[in-house]
Amino acid sequence: MNVIVHKVIFAFSIILLASQAAWAERIKDLASIQGVRTNQLIGYGLVVGLDGTGDKDTDSPYTINSLKNMLSQLGVQIPSGTNMKPKNVAAVIVHGDLPPFSKVGQKIDVTVSSLGNAKSLRGGTLLMTPLKGADGKNYALAQGNLVVGGLSAEGSDGSKLTVNIPSAGRIPNGATVEREVPNNFNQAPLLTLNLNDGDFTTAMRVAESINLTIGPGTAKAVDATSIRVNAPKDPGQKVTFISMLEELEVNPGKTSAKVIINSRTGTVVINSQVRVYPAAVSHGNLVVSISEETAVSQPGPFARAGQTAVVPQSQVTVTEEGMDHMFLFNPGASLDDVVRAVNQVGAAPSDLVAILEALKEAGALRAELLVI
Repeated sequence: MNVIVHKVIFAFSIILLASQAAWAERIKDLASIQGVRTNQLIGYGLVVGLDGTGDKDTDSPYTINSLKNMLSQLGVQIPSGTNMKPKNVAAVIVHGDLPPFSKVGQKIDVTVSSLGNAKSLRGGTLLMTPLKGADGKNYALAQGNLVVGGLSAEGSDGSKLTVNIPSAGRIPNGATVEREVPNNFNQAPLLTLNLNDGDFTTAMRVAESINLTIGPGTAKAVDATSIRVNAPKDPGQKVTFISMLEELEVNPGKTSAKVIINSRTGTVVINSQVRVYPAAVSHGNLVVSISEETAVSQPGPFARAGQTAVVPQSQVTVTEEGMDHMFLFNPGASLDDVVRAVNQVGAAPSDLVAILEALKEAGALRAELLVI
């Protein structure tokens, strides 16, 4: 049997981002307004109605305590010393995001995750659970039937099958907003736009676009991330003003040259800013051949001792081929030049990775090489 390891056996896919043309993006897609943000909410609750897949009392005593406290608040007194063993109850953590400008009575989605050793939350119902913010105040109430995408099944012989995660689920529109988050959006005389990715060139172009459309002196770039904009004080006019700003188009600045290699998935991403200094690279391939054979060993004639045995024999050879491929890159060679040179000789994507790493080590690659 021959086992041949040729180059590096990866299912490589190459994503080439080589477009040199400039493109325009809306300010809405490039930046966000300072102070207009979501707020995280979290709460502790109980899920009931499970089909025997709830928490075990021996490992999750807080589930029993929570159940007793809830029943006590509902007017049901549990005699002391009662050993409760409900299998259809699970303690859970509920969390969700409160969008900006949410009003009392609006609905938000929540995610429910098992806190104890419940096997599955499928078919369960979340009881009324207060959701608190970072300040400890209640901002929403969650309750409803869970939608669980996971599935778990177990046989009497110990076999088990699990699809996705059955111990977590979601409740669409499962929480009602009970308190608004205060903000000074209507009182602030200035707006601050924060870029999603800080870049001095992009910040300058955003300010220039606003000044060109609205008027000189309307916007000023503070740093690589923030642009301050003079806005109307009237709330209605401010909403109209921001709506105009969001639709303005800006040509963002070009990102720095980067090459990203994912060694787990075999993905290589190269942006259009990559350049190569004058360099020549020779890349060969190692071929390792392993031949497995068996032979029969027998004792000699008239031998008093010994026995017939099967003896494996292995032969390993290493050869190097493909050394006639020489890559020559002229000054300022672009991504197109590198990819074209590799494709012309019929090299594999793994060869491209090896060439880029060699160029980086030699100081001829004008790009940041990231291996993740």
